Amino acid sequence: MDRRTLRFFVQLLLLVVALGLGAAVLGGRAGTPVRPADAPTVDGIVVGVDSAGLGNVSAFSLRTDDGRTLRFGLSSLLDAVQFPPGHLGEHLANSVRVRVWYRDADGRLDALWLEDAPAS
Repeated sequence: MDRRTLRFFVQLLLLVVALGLGAAVLGGRAGTPVRPADAPTVDGIVVGVDSAGLGNVSAFSLRTDDGRTLRFGLSSLLDAVQFPPGHLGEHLANSVRVRVWYRDADGRLDALWLEDAPAS
């Protein structure tokens, strides 16, 4: 292989590596969910889970600290990897409080983020 061809392949290899690293960095940022800072929150106890199995939870009901019962859909959940919807069944069984960041879409509540609620 002559020097010119070798230099071409080295440059091509460097370009591929640079593009791969750039995609990994940008992809990592895009794939990391961020808790919605401006969304309203509510804490309470899970009192019902609409599910066709652990991997197919579509909604849940929460009894809030002030006694209301709210139903949240999960189609907009941003942190499903950190807080899998199937984990709501454990909260239902153990009465461990949950904090929900949500959006109210004309009376329909969509959970955006779920976390264990702080101890009161």
